[in-house]
Amino acid sequence: MTEHLGGAVIPTGFDVPVEPLRRAAHYTGEPGCIAEARAFASRFLEELRTEWCATADRRADGELMLLVSELVTNADRHSNGPYILELEGTDSAVTVSVYDSSSALPRRYPKDPERVGRHGLEIVCALASAVTAERVPVGKRVQARFELRRPEAG
Repeated sequence: MTEHLGGAVIPTGFDVPVEPLRRAAHYTGEPGCIAEARAFASRFLEELRTEWCATADRRADGELMLLVSELVTNADRHSNGPYILELEGTDSAVTVSVYDSSSALPRRYPKDPERVGRHGLEIVCALASAVTAERVPVGKRVQARFELRRPEAG
């Protein structure tokens, strides 16, 4: 909110949204769901830029799509039912949560360039600033925090 006093604009400190932007989508696991989830995340990031004036560095769009793709692909492959993608964002970060019906927590394997497959969680951990997995009443939730801007090396 901005107050006007004698023609002067005085910022009151309440000019930014208080609640994070939140969106969720439900997927059945049918063919095309993973691409739909990536498109959903892309629209979310654009909405975040508009509503929160979020600025993201050049790598953010592609890396966020990759992170969402890996988490949703894991839910699609390892659960016996539908899954939910939930995104929550501010001007600096997006938290990606994926809920699925499997109670088996994901396992991160040691780095092995000769291994074919099972690199999903390794990729997610490389892209996210924090990753958690926990059992919930419906199965599990895997959550990753993605920073929109990385600190500059210096």
